[in-house]
Amino acid sequence: MTGRHASAANGHGPGHDQGHGHGHGQGHGHGHGHGVSADADRRYLGGALALIIVYMTGEVVIGLLARSLALISDAAHMMTDAFAIALALVAMRIAARPPKGGYTYGLRRTEILSAQLNGLTLILLAVFFVYEGAQRLIDPPDVEGHLVFWTSLAGIVVNVAASWLISRANRSSLNVEGAFQHILNDLYAFIATAVAGLVVWTTGFARADALASLLVAALMLKAGYGLLRDAGRVLMEAAPAGIDPSELGGRLARRPCVEEVHDLHVWEVSSGYPALSAHVLVDAKGDCHAVRRDLQRLLRSAYGITHTTLEVDHVDETAQPEGGHGHCENPHGPRHVSGAAPHEHAGRAACEH
Repeated sequence: MTGRHASAANGHGPGHDQGHGHGHGQGHGHGHGHGVSADADRRYLGGALALIIVYMTGEVVIGLLARSLALISDAAHMMTDAFAIALALVAMRIAARPPKGGYTYGLRRTEILSAQLNGLTLILLAVFFVYEGAQRLIDPPDVEGHLVFWTSLAGIVVNVAASWLISRANRSSLNVEGAFQHILNDLYAFIATAVAGLVVWTTGFARADALASLLVAALMLKAGYGLLRDAGRVLMEAAPAGIDPSELGGRLARRPCVEEVHDLHVWEVSSGYPALSAHVLVDAKGDCHAVRRDLQRLLRSAYGITHTTLEVDHVDETAQPEGGHGHCENPHGPRHVSGAAPHEHAGRAACEH
């Protein structure tokens, strides 16, 4: 769902132009979006949550009866699944609130905090099950293999259904993606537990149950680390995955009439919502308004960035007798200077007064 508003230009004297292009673009590296509505997302997540809670309750009882750590670890994983989905639903409602007061972007990053919490719970549970699994490898208890096997098969069916429901939601959101990763990893865990149950049932090798629980823990660690890493990038305002700021800055600097780009910042307000700001210097004969529109078209078409703030000035307006660039004497980050080949400036006349 990409909403776009018309760019607004505020001219500050001849040649000075600060443009704001607003919209909800989707950057590279987030190709899961399905264009579904927020209400549909909530219905899909709600259906998956109901399936998981019903099955998890039965699995805890059977896991205790069968004395199976693999089943109990799966049930604990499903509990985090339920928690992750419930948290995702709450975060979606909070994030949908419009900007108000000091929260000029609204509360969009609630979804990122939700994803981080999901990742952390996965890692903490993984540590616990590694410890318990190691203990059971040393001193394995008697495990009812047939109960483990049949319960795990039922779990596979439930998780396939839940995974399908969540996959239909908008997974470009780290919040929804976090819930999906919980469910998907639980599906893999149930497959491993079913195999372990079959081995225990047919051969009596009780340690297979502990080995399956260790595999579940490894899957939890992998998914938890991925969520913490991706959510951390958003919170630290790193460039969206798939966008190289150096390459982007150089490309902007090579556009017709552009002499330099500095103070370039590109980040994600929330997953799937990239934003960019930059100070652009244009040659003395260039049309600042035309340059801004050209750069915004490039950012929208090549990078999916539609929320932009570009401050555009003529070079001679920012120069100082002792050198430097006016109020940008110490620009943040590298300066991207025009170094275009002659044919790349073939369109220069199109942006001149």
